[in-house]
Amino acid sequence: MVRVNKIGKSYGLKCELLAKCEYFNAGGSVKDRISLRMVEDAERAGIIKPGDTLIEPTSGNTGIGLALVAAVKGYRCIVVLPEKMSMEKVDILKALGVEIVRTPCTRFDAPESNIRVAWKLKSEIPNSHILDQYRNPSNPLAHYDTTAEEILEQCEGKVHMVVIGSGTGGTVTGVARKLKEKCPECKIIGVDPDGSIVALPCELNRTNNTTIEVEGIGHDFIPTVLDRSASCPPSPNIFLSPLGTHPGGSSGSAMSVAVRAAKDLKEGQRCVVILPDSVRNYMSKFVNDKWMIKNGFLNDVQEHKPWWWNIKVQKLNLSAPLILLPEVSCQKAIEILQEKGYDQAPVVAESGLILGMVTLSNTLTSVLAGNAQFSDPVTKVIYDQFSKIGLEDSLGKLSSILENDHFAIVVHTQMQCRYLRGEEAGCSQEMSSSLCALKAWANLFAKGLGALRHLWWARGSQEI
Repeated sequence: MVRVNKIGKSYGLKCELLAKCEYFNAGGSVKDRISLRMVEDAERAGIIKPGDTLIEPTSGNTGIGLALVAAVKGYRCIVVLPEKMSMEKVDILKALGVEIVRTPCTRFDAPESNIRVAWKLKSEIPNSHILDQYRNPSNPLAHYDTTAEEILEQCEGKVHMVVIGSGTGGTVTGVARKLKEKCPECKIIGVDPDGSIVALPCELNRTNNTTIEVEGIGHDFIPTVLDRSASCPPSPNIFLSPLGTHPGGSSGSAMSVAVRAAKDLKEGQRCVVILPDSVRNYMSKFVNDKWMIKNGFLNDVQEHKPWWWNIKVQKLNLSAPLILLPEVSCQKAIEILQEKGYDQAPVVAESGLILGMVTLSNTLTSVLAGNAQFSDPVTKVIYDQFSKIGLEDSLGKLSSILENDHFAIVVHTQMQCRYLRGEEAGCSQEMSSSLCALKAWANLFAKGLGALRHLWWARGSQEI
């Protein structure tokens, strides 16, 4: 635990601000605690034994903790990880010998979600177990018995506020219960990003945001182990701070909330912020200026900008859209793209939800390699990760996105032309409130806009 003097002073706090640095654990995060506890409790109960397979749906850190325990105790370990999680986590898991299954970033109850896929694997693999951090009582107990006790010892029993990311609910629940027993007046602040649904009262969860960039916190379900009566989540945002060390994204969220919540504390009182992990797992994200600019967390400070840098995207005057519905076969998609002269097209559900992008080259390559059949739906070969941008955003921001990505989705209402089951379904253009796509030609603003090779236009960022 360290004193966060500079941050406290810069925000005018009168209280003492302390950070509990959980990234000094062996696996680099607070999840080492629950990983060991869940395994050892399951062993004592006779549920698992060395040689069995441990499967866990996770945002990464619990997987790393379980991988360490599995390596020492002799278990096979399979981690089911959503696509949005960083490649740094993937690389660490691979180095630890973990088998990794990647899943789309979708609702927890969708068949392709990491939770559903994990349970499907369990049904197929003999002697496999899901310790299930979201429902396992060993999760909060690990923090009740260790994390909370350490806080009390390090603060000599004097704690007035603790700020904790909600995550699976284990840390905030375990710590809150112990501290409420020992320090009844201690205020527990739970932190979750805009777009999550765990806050109480439920009115706090009303938002148009459906995209959460910070990893490890923010859910579209209520974890069983989360005791929401013990905490009161305010509205947080991502915040990276000069701590004299390098915390991860959810640590920044917690510190962001702490410097506001602790303004009510007086001189002589203490606020403790739990920092779950370090920036080690996010080198390609939160310490990458291009990623920060692309996701709207940092203003571009480029000194010598091209003449077109501040021109708005709407000035491109994009042409009419073309989309593919998910029922279209790979063969028909190839024919449509070749006939219309497109390199790629978005796949959009009947509801208007954009599912991803299909490229001509990837579709042909997948079929030739045997990874897909001509009769398969295009969803078999889509790219489901994409960037989005608004009409009022600048071409400079768009250019920054296209330095790394092949295309972007522009948020707007436009006309569309749908293709379904091999036939043109009313190919005449019509106004629609669903997601649509438009192609911008590579020679638009050729002087300085060479990066604008592929641009796509859509409506409704909250629906993406």
